[in-house]
Amino acid sequence: MRWTAFAWESASRAFNNRPTFTGLVVVLAASSGGGLVAYADSQPDQPQGFKKKKVVVLGTGWAGTTFLRNLDSKLYDVQVISPRNYFAFTPLLPSVTCGTVEPRSVVEPIRRILEKKGGDFKFWEAECFKIDPANKKIHCRSNMGTNLDGNGEFLVDYDYLVVAVGARSNTFNTPGVTENCHFLKEVEDAQKIRRSVMDCFEKASLPYLNEEERKKNLHFVVVGGGPTGVEFAAELHDFVTEDLSKLYPSIQHLVKISLIEAADHILTMFDKRITNFAEDKFGRDGIDVKTGYKVVKVSKDAITMQNPATGDIAVPYGMAVWSTGIGTRPFVVDFMKQIGQANRRVLATDEWLRVRECDDVYAVGDCATINQRRVMEDISEIFRVADKDKSGTLTVKEIQDILEDIYVRYPQVKLYMKSKQLNGIADLIRTGKGDTEKESVELNIEEFKKALSLVDSQVKNLPATAQVAAQQGQYLATCFNKMQTAEQNPEGPIRIRGEGRHRFNPFRYRHLGQFAPLGGEQTAAQLPGDWVSIGHSSQWLWYSVYATKQISWRTRALVISDWGRRFIFGRDSSGI
Repeated sequence: MRWTAFAWESASRAFNNRPTFTGLVVVLAASSGGGLVAYADSQPDQPQGFKKKKVVVLGTGWAGTTFLRNLDSKLYDVQVISPRNYFAFTPLLPSVTCGTVEPRSVVEPIRRILEKKGGDFKFWEAECFKIDPANKKIHCRSNMGTNLDGNGEFLVDYDYLVVAVGARSNTFNTPGVTENCHFLKEVEDAQKIRRSVMDCFEKASLPYLNEEERKKNLHFVVVGGGPTGVEFAAELHDFVTEDLSKLYPSIQHLVKISLIEAADHILTMFDKRITNFAEDKFGRDGIDVKTGYKVVKVSKDAITMQNPATGDIAVPYGMAVWSTGIGTRPFVVDFMKQIGQANRRVLATDEWLRVRECDDVYAVGDCATINQRRVMEDISEIFRVADKDKSGTLTVKEIQDILEDIYVRYPQVKLYMKSKQLNGIADLIRTGKGDTEKESVELNIEEFKKALSLVDSQVKNLPATAQVAAQQGQYLATCFNKMQTAEQNPEGPIRIRGEGRHRFNPFRYRHLGQFAPLGGEQTAAQLPGDWVSIGHSSQWLWYSVYATKQISWRTRALVISDWGRRFIFGRDSSGI
């Protein structure tokens, strides 16, 4: 009883002394489903008059959700906006298309995620259709109902904005794709594909169709030889051979699966050993892999593709899935025009995930790309900072004194040295000046430029994957949590242009490996250190990793039970 009274008194005191919050932080993070997140939490240990900044988060995909899960809600007033009220484990969408995993097993309600985190928050199921960076406002629209004006629109202001809205499928303006093809970006897409597969089989079973019409309905075309397209083709093949062949014995021999890729090989982002194995396995399985073909038109009944050797070829089909890459969402394109990025393909950020040419706006995930600063753009400033004695030349020792800061600010320097098997800065300088046996050897500005002239060749854009988005979300949340202390105690590298140090170290992606399920309980795995594994053992590694990476114990239990159900009873073929 005494403990209860003490707790109530403490809570009342904290409530009466609570600070007022006027700031709003908006966070926009790239993920497959656009959204905005905001929440607030009282913090009784803050000084009197402390005002929380308002953070607005757009999106509940990998980047946005990871940001929210790691953000200290006691420091900010957070609001979340997204057209979907859940997080989806997108790497398992190909499994959803064929009933290996059920749709609800791969989603977790965003309100449940925020509830577990604790603290007050606001979530609105709506979509952002305009960003006003000049006035720090977000224009949103809800499909759930209407306001007094009848359009369901409302405004949200922010102090910080995090954009995590993901990307849409890229059709490359190919005629007929939007009208006639399925995409595989959302849970709803996977459900539509599942129903469409069953519709094709049921239609092909009708008694009044001839054999050519049945072949057409049972021709499944996958456009795009990347990980998503390859995994879906493999899942579909397993579904047909292991389950549907028993239910539709009279037509199962008419089924054909085609995989069309414009490049010379599929899975070009993987090791060549994996690419070759995948192509050979698909050939043995009867999956028709057409490389070097570009789809130029999709009609209701046929797909037209081009090849330099054969010209245009029209192929009849029953269902087509388009998986050729990602494009920028329309409102992000409009935002890019406002801030002078109209000529770019995606939203550009710096190495700290801040949108270029726009204050207090951050972007993470598929909707953005990091525009890594080039060494040669700053070579004169680097020389100036390193030349502490203002002699106009640099010694090896002077370069070594700022070498760690250069590695952090320009990671391509270290990557270049590793690729060329250079043991140290002396080896690198040797390309600018012959004799570097002594630390006193000096380089002028032109020799310094020559030594570093090729390091920018190692700059590469990060892939648009869930792994990258999640790491960016976690990094950005860590920066937000440290923002106040970092002002007084910066931990980043030396500012090459300016004085002092950056508040934080720039974002660095750590590649943890990638998988390519190839069907038949075989998976290709490529892990750091050039470690490649292909076969049944890698499939069990895939099961372990994907079960571990589930966002909650609920989804973990559901996914594992779905896998067990499939082993025992097979996949469900209901057309729902």
